[in-house]
Amino acid sequence: MKTSTKNVVRDYRIMYQSRQASLLGRKEVFSGKAKFGIFGDGKEAAQVAMAECFHKGDFRSGYYRDQTFMLATGMLTFDAFFAQLYAHADLEAEPSSGGRQMTAHFASRTLEADGSWKALSEIYNSAADISPTGSQMPRLVGLGYASKLYRSLEPLKELTRFSKGGNEIAWGTIGNASCAEGVFWESLNAIGVLQVPAIISIWDDHYGISVPNEYQITKTEISELLAGFQREVGGHQGFDIHRAKGWDYPALCETYRIASETARREHVPSIIHVQEMTQPQGHSTSGSHERYKNEERLAWEVEHDCIGKMRTWMLAEKIVDEAELERYEEEDRQHVNKIRQRAWDAFIEPIRKERDGLVSRIETLSGQVSDPSALTAIVDDLRRKASPARRDLMRAVADVLLEVREADPGQRQPLLDWRRNQSEQNEQRYSSHLYSESKEAAIAVPHVPVAFDDQAPSERGFEIMNRFFDQALERYPQFIAFGQDVGQLGDVNQGFAGLQDKHGELRVTDAGIREATILGQAIGLALRGLRPLAEIQYLDYLLYALQIMSDDLATLRYRTRGGQKAPVIIRTRGHRLEGIWHSGSPMAGIINLIRGIYVCVPRDMVRAVGFYNTMLQSDDTALIVEVLNGYRLKEKLPSNLGEYTVPLGVPEVLREGTHLTVVTYAACCCIALEAAEMLARVGIDAEVIDVQTLVPFDVEGRIVESLKKTGRVLFLDEDVPGGTTAYMMQQVIDQQHGFWSLDAPPRTVTSKDHRPAYGSDGDYWSKPNREQVFQAAYEMMHDADPGGFPIFW
Repeated sequence: MKTSTKNVVRDYRIMYQSRQASLLGRKEVFSGKAKFGIFGDGKEAAQVAMAECFHKGDFRSGYYRDQTFMLATGMLTFDAFFAQLYAHADLEAEPSSGGRQMTAHFASRTLEADGSWKALSEIYNSAADISPTGSQMPRLVGLGYASKLYRSLEPLKELTRFSKGGNEIAWGTIGNASCAEGVFWESLNAIGVLQVPAIISIWDDHYGISVPNEYQITKTEISELLAGFQREVGGHQGFDIHRAKGWDYPALCETYRIASETARREHVPSIIHVQEMTQPQGHSTSGSHERYKNEERLAWEVEHDCIGKMRTWMLAEKIVDEAELERYEEEDRQHVNKIRQRAWDAFIEPIRKERDGLVSRIETLSGQVSDPSALTAIVDDLRRKASPARRDLMRAVADVLLEVREADPGQRQPLLDWRRNQSEQNEQRYSSHLYSESKEAAIAVPHVPVAFDDQAPSERGFEIMNRFFDQALERYPQFIAFGQDVGQLGDVNQGFAGLQDKHGELRVTDAGIREATILGQAIGLALRGLRPLAEIQYLDYLLYALQIMSDDLATLRYRTRGGQKAPVIIRTRGHRLEGIWHSGSPMAGIINLIRGIYVCVPRDMVRAVGFYNTMLQSDDTALIVEVLNGYRLKEKLPSNLGEYTVPLGVPEVLREGTHLTVVTYAACCCIALEAAEMLARVGIDAEVIDVQTLVPFDVEGRIVESLKKTGRVLFLDEDVPGGTTAYMMQQVIDQQHGFWSLDAPPRTVTSKDHRPAYGSDGDYWSKPNREQVFQAAYEMMHDADPGGFPIFW
């Protein structure tokens, strides 16, 4: 075994301290100081062995059992461990998430306070954990693939703050039961196809909460099921597959040494199946494992506990004697308990001070009410709380304001000021950083108007896109595009035609039919400083990737409270085509599931290019949905193709009018304009507005300004009834207070509840058309003036 005696003792003490933290954490939950606990006990030996081989610049994409690994690498301290347990909303105390994520959801901070990148190659890195099982795997594809690109692409070799020659390993960890998830197999396949330096550790304790392996996978030993991924001797394609016992520290150290040296040197991925692990406290504090493990299994787990096994081995090898070991263990117990108390005090004392300050303000109001007993009761209740929460304080303020509602407003003001100040602070604590707040935020990108020469030629939409992507690949060396049929074919609509030959296979790349890991590949690349464009061939297929978009990408900046970013551009196409599977428009589901990602819905390819220019200058994430039937339509070629930008959240008035406002986007813009021409023939002057982006939505209130002029609004799109039209209505009527400008009830025109039927007639009777828009708008005018606009059908 290569590990020195000094390191062995150090590793044991980290393991022992980590176990003590788990035991104390469980007690804190049952005492009521913490809400929930999930811990990594039973996995300690494998994790310290893994940590021995983890280098600066490497990335972990892991599982919420990895506390010992995080402690061993220094990416987690015990103070931060307990701060997270208590949900301490202070980044200094809890840097993983500022109290936003539950315990055991770890992250390193890869960004400076201003949102700029740290030198990732000089630090240990951990992508932010998420709870949905298996969802850490898709991003692992990109974290490993980034090393391949940094090693292979000459212009990227200068970016040493992100990589030192592509020598970094992406380390994935997953529980045995989560290996039943589809994203696990998809990710494994993608890593094998791409041949990237990733090491996947499977922590196998035989259960998934209460369900044993027999119900999870075809063969109870997952490594047997994975045997087909094994590379041939001397070959390059495939994985090295290793097996080790979770309690055998020397063997684990040797296994990780071999796997890491191969991955770092040859970019060959490995799977390490760590068998015979235990989970001494069960899945979490929500339940007891004694309910589903029999006495024989429980006894086996005690016998095979990795800390006990390592202790016995150390004594047998005379690495340390019994007395010395007992002294270390006593010191470690006291050390961790001392930190627990320190972390609790750091968490609770600021809240107690806030409580005391509030009590003082409430007491000054006693003379403002005829019967101060109610205020006294509120104060006494606050003082009795040994562990007050901030919500307790806000509830008390609400109760006090009810009691003093008739008092002198000047006397109430200090309390109102206190509440306003608390609300502002807590907005930052719990609701900041959904989108970028840096100087590179997408909404801060300067607006550069599109320009056309006097003799600007007209080109088909796909040709304009092709010219733009060619320029973008020249301008941005970190810009990488990939997806199904993107490479050799140049995408199904030819936006990248010929660009693989010009810029190389690693810049413009084909991917298999694997939407979840196309998206995950982009997340991992973006986490490592690259600018990926991930193409999902059709909007309907985005649903395969929606879980990863929603749970991982959309929440990343928020759940790390600005500590990590992944500026991915997701390109897809949809809307107005024919047939159930290639013309869906499930936009309401998408926009409400991926808050944290901007959603751009350009009506043509010139507008699409403007959004790409905006996003490539920003550090935000966006979904850009191109209009399927726009690729063959001719548009004028801009003279500043690579410079002009389309601002987010700024609608465009396509046609001015005075009688009613039609609000729409994307492919429905042309339908609205056609309907407006029909309406003009009967004396109705319709204003047509293209919202351009659904998220953000009309940040300047332009639609309400139109509504003030017309008094009537019709929302049009091709989503289902109650879908995106309802969202737009809520934004205008509720959020922007458009209600006060209405002279008539708002109307919507949408698709049917079902997907569109195939063929031109199927499309006509499935999706909104100009006749429906005309009829809805005409009926609105008829309601206002029946004589002037009589029904004639």
